[in-house]
Amino acid sequence: MAAASSLKSSRSTRGGSATAGVGLVTAATTNTATTATKDLAPKLEESLNVFKSDRFDADAFVQSKCHSFNEKEIRQLCSYLLDLKRASAEEMRRSVYANYPAFIRTSKEISDLEGELSSIRNLLSTQATLIHGLAEGIHIDSLAFTVPDGSANGLSIGKDKDSSGLEKWLVEFPDLLDVLLAERRVDEALAALDKGEQLASEAKEKGTLSPSSLITLQSTITEHRQKLADQLAEAACQPSTRGSELRSAITALKRLGDGPRAHSLLLSAHYQRYQYNMQTLRPSNTSYGGAYTAALSQLVFSAIGQASSDSLAIFGTEPSYTSELVMWATKQIEAYALLVKRHALASSAAAGGLRAAAECVQIALGHCSLLEARGLALCPLLLKLFRPSVEQALDANLKRIEESTAALAAADDWELTYPSTIARQSGRSSASLGPSVSYHYKLSISAHRFNMMLQDFFEDVGPLLSMQLGGRTLEGLFQVFNSYINLLIKALPGYLEEEANLEGSGNKIVRMAETEAQQIALLANASLLADDMLPRAAMKLSSINQANYKDESRRKVSDRQNRHPEQREWKRRLAMSVDRLKDNFCRQHALDLIFTEEGDSHLTADMYINMDGNMDEIEPSPIFQELYLKLNRMATIAADMFVGRERFATLLLMRLTETVILWLSEDQSFWDDIEEGPRPLGTLGLRQFYLDMKFVMCFASQGRYLSRNLNRVVNEIISKALTAFSATGIDPYSELPEDDWFIDICQDAIEKLSGKSKVSNGERDLNSPTASVSAQSVSSIRSHGSS
Repeated sequence: MAAASSLKSSRSTRGGSATAGVGLVTAATTNTATTATKDLAPKLEESLNVFKSDRFDADAFVQSKCHSFNEKEIRQLCSYLLDLKRASAEEMRRSVYANYPAFIRTSKEISDLEGELSSIRNLLSTQATLIHGLAEGIHIDSLAFTVPDGSANGLSIGKDKDSSGLEKWLVEFPDLLDVLLAERRVDEALAALDKGEQLASEAKEKGTLSPSSLITLQSTITEHRQKLADQLAEAACQPSTRGSELRSAITALKRLGDGPRAHSLLLSAHYQRYQYNMQTLRPSNTSYGGAYTAALSQLVFSAIGQASSDSLAIFGTEPSYTSELVMWATKQIEAYALLVKRHALASSAAAGGLRAAAECVQIALGHCSLLEARGLALCPLLLKLFRPSVEQALDANLKRIEESTAALAAADDWELTYPSTIARQSGRSSASLGPSVSYHYKLSISAHRFNMMLQDFFEDVGPLLSMQLGGRTLEGLFQVFNSYINLLIKALPGYLEEEANLEGSGNKIVRMAETEAQQIALLANASLLADDMLPRAAMKLSSINQANYKDESRRKVSDRQNRHPEQREWKRRLAMSVDRLKDNFCRQHALDLIFTEEGDSHLTADMYINMDGNMDEIEPSPIFQELYLKLNRMATIAADMFVGRERFATLLLMRLTETVILWLSEDQSFWDDIEEGPRPLGTLGLRQFYLDMKFVMCFASQGRYLSRNLNRVVNEIISKALTAFSATGIDPYSELPEDDWFIDICQDAIEKLSGKSKVSNGERDLNSPTASVSAQSVSSIRSHGSS
């Protein structure tokens, strides 16, 4: 049974190596092919038959498919094939690595089974030999054994020696081996054991030894092989054993036929050596994480690299040993990552120290990448292990930005200043604010702080790309910005109570923006961050080199190059978040304009259906005059706040005007009174209503914020009023003056409200607006009303 046990040990994991290797390649190839053709399956399935033919000609096939291609299409095809090749290679590598444990486990099970079968076969063979010898009565006629000159024992037995000399050698052989082992003469002991094996083999074949002597010789060889193997294993496990001595011991152990044990001892020796060296490394919570990571990386990755070199030099590229090396290296990487996270990453990640966490990861990846030259691609594993800590640091960093900005928003006076003021307050130079800061833009204190913290954040995002965290980073930035938008919405005095607990704002206290200038400053903060600063800073997450941002022309070119779909979608979401603030702003001012503090409406049907008076006194209704004044004030404020960004101010005024008119268009109670009573809409009411709508069109057109939507809604409102008047049986167009009359009144009102002097046109009496009324204007008014 001892012989069987030894044989089982010596053959462990050999038989399954080829199977494991083939399994690795087959599984990896299958996974890669499945991934690479997943998206192309519908079209490729139909054309796969051409490749199954035995007479398939690759060159002819390419020529037939690419004959009509131009150079651009061929380049695009080559680029696509290269991308597919890289994706396939990456998927193969991931698949092989992902299935390593299963393959190694299966390989070892197969190896153990084959070892057991081999042991049974040898035992049966020995048993058959003994039975045959006893049955035949074998007689030893001669014995010839010669140990070459210079051999370990110096003993020579020639063909002319009698059996007594052989018996004497057999008696001395164990003692000789004991001496060689005691004196640690490994090479000589191996030579003696090999000679003994040779003699036993010849004796078994030729029958030159009795069965009992043969069994004794085999037992002696097995026993001393085991003793020598234990001696070599003990030497290999000593931390003081030098590299050359370790390799010699492992090589000798492999020569003894115990390769798996030798390889395991080699890896164990390197592990014990670096564990012994780590006793001098004393991490502390106050130590610099990068220094600890660098020192630990030097120990661990040097040990893995040396173990890989020794394994390749002694055992070659046999799959079973290579697989064991990969599994061992994987285990060491996992233990190493645990130490780095415990002593370097944990504190920085929890505190939001993204820069410190990123530096530790970069140091680790730098050392790990050196192993790729030795055939160990372990960087993906390291990135997977470090990813949770980096994600924690990322989330904590974004949370810190959000909380710091919210704290400043509670004390923000919503006055816009240039960034240089903030730089002096924070002790930072203007140059440190980053290239994406536009110095001719002004922001409030909280927005400046928000922008500066984001600039610092984007200086630390290098490892996030290699860890495929770019999408998570963009999403986190959007959530932080959206939380800031919620704070700005809460700063509006008229925000609704149900929006008090806006997502991301919680119960945070925000200083109210009391004046129109302060409220417009909220929009200036949001729009500048969303349209300019955040997208430019986020370009650092792109793979295009940002070093080209040296002048404005290069910057514009890079902007076009970096318009990736992911970032375009991200920027669209930022704009939608700003639109929420803009909608709340416009709704608040529209409600303030339409309703009184007691809840009464300034814009009702009574102001038209109960209208009495003289047409000489007609002018736009007070609510629309107040709308004009409000828009005029806001335009003046916005002109100072949106220098170089006038389009945003125009869109803001356009949306505010649309909000008021849309409210009028959708106020069902207003139209119910107009269309159904209590009194029908009279001529004066119709003219007043028509004048109000023309007044809105007039000042919106002059202010350049007359949108197509506003023009459409106003015309629909006029059409509804004309329809309601027609129900009285009177033609509305016969009661309406021509458009010039209304336009003159609107222009007079604008000049009066804006404080401009009136200029007589010489064609009409300004004090008599009815002078231009003409029955002949019906057709022109009808045409306009129909539009």
